[in-house]
Amino acid sequence: MLTIPLAAVIAALIAFVLLGLRARHSDSLDDYLTARRSQTGTALGLSFLASGMGAWILFAPPEIGAFVGPVAVAGYAIGSALPFIILGLVGPAIRRRLPAGRSLTEFTAGRFGTGFRAWVAALSVLYMLCFLAAELTAVGAITALLSDADGRYAIAAVAIATVIYTAAGGLRASLVTDRWQAGLLVALIGIVAAAVLGLAPERPANAGGSLPAPAPGDALGVALTLIMAVTAANLFHQGYWQRVWAARDDGALRRGAVIGGLSTIAVVAVLGGAGLLAASRGLPLGTPPIPLFALIADAPTWLTLPALVLGITLVASSVDTLQNALVSLGVTETGRLQRRGARWLSALLMIPVVLIAWQQISVLRLFLIADLLCATAVIPLLSGLSDRVSPRAAILGAVAGLIGAVVPGTIATGHLVGGLQVASFPDSIPTLGPFLGALGASALVVAVMALGRGRASRPDSAPG
Repeated sequence: MLTIPLAAVIAALIAFVLLGLRARHSDSLDDYLTARRSQTGTALGLSFLASGMGAWILFAPPEIGAFVGPVAVAGYAIGSALPFIILGLVGPAIRRRLPAGRSLTEFTAGRFGTGFRAWVAALSVLYMLCFLAAELTAVGAITALLSDADGRYAIAAVAIATVIYTAAGGLRASLVTDRWQAGLLVALIGIVAAAVLGLAPERPANAGGSLPAPAPGDALGVALTLIMAVTAANLFHQGYWQRVWAARDDGALRRGAVIGGLSTIAVVAVLGGAGLLAASRGLPLGTPPIPLFALIADAPTWLTLPALVLGITLVASSVDTLQNALVSLGVTETGRLQRRGARWLSALLMIPVVLIAWQQISVLRLFLIADLLCATAVIPLLSGLSDRVSPRAAILGAVAGLIGAVVPGTIATGHLVGGLQVASFPDSIPTLGPFLGALGASALVVAVMALGRGRASRPDSAPG
């Protein structure tokens, strides 16, 4: 029997499909992958917001707020927005170097060669596949929490709906749906937030609820870890780099980055505040903790509908971006696929991801490992904007990042195996040491070699 919540989910997905199929595009493969020079700053800002805001925002920021407090929520918000700001700063320079570019890997190949390009492509694919699996897993969990429907149906429905319009319209379809999805997200988050404030249960007697009060150093450490992890990983998100070339001009890219960054900070702050509210009222947060849903557990049944549609919208907006991104990277790296092949690739990539999501297993540990691997290479990658950094410096910097990620745990445990275990996040908890070691070591090696190269090339450094 088709329930009202399930009918609402289907209606939302049909609306997204119709919007995506109406997207105007040319028959060229390049337009299919990049929508080159077509987007205004406002359109890009809404797209950054919609594509970056997945179902993770209903779980992670509230949990961080409930257990670590406002400082960590601020770190999460900044970390989520910072990649857009960085794109606004470095994107124009990359556009000038590669006016006909499609991906970050092309820039990498031009500066550092095919070996480093392959490593960057592998990190990008690993991160985006983790993101896809996590989003589809989340939509299954949300559906099961808020309705009587089997979460696997929602997973399959989202995957099929997004494949239909992204395979047909490419990046332009994603950009068109992003604009509507961003507006819907803001409206639904407003409705849910207002309902939570007005209808959430008061603190039970003897519940002992209070705001989290970790040691300042611990809260700051979590905030810094989140900033490093989220920023580094998102800079390997091919979907965001596609939008660099989709921008109408450099000014549109900068405006879009600011709009996307500021709106992202606001959304993460609101949902992190929901976690703080749940903790202050002493509500049972569940196992695993789901503070936002604890707030609406006893709310009127009508609130289930906007909350469920919000979850579906969040997942669809991020999944269609990731599908386009993976196809774009696949076409660019193989150099052989044409438009029909790109469409098939879009559909085939979803099969293993859906099968993984159906298992409803946690992918958080794999996510953290992917984040850390991205952190080992992000500084050498961005250093390519300077002509003083040689391919050898970038490669050695990335190797140093891998070593640096293991060093803090090795020092703490006294042996290499312990260092590797710490860097693999056995408890699925982000810790500062590996990220700080990865970023610090890679940056140090790149900087030292760049300075050495600069001195060697100066005329006054030659023997007199």
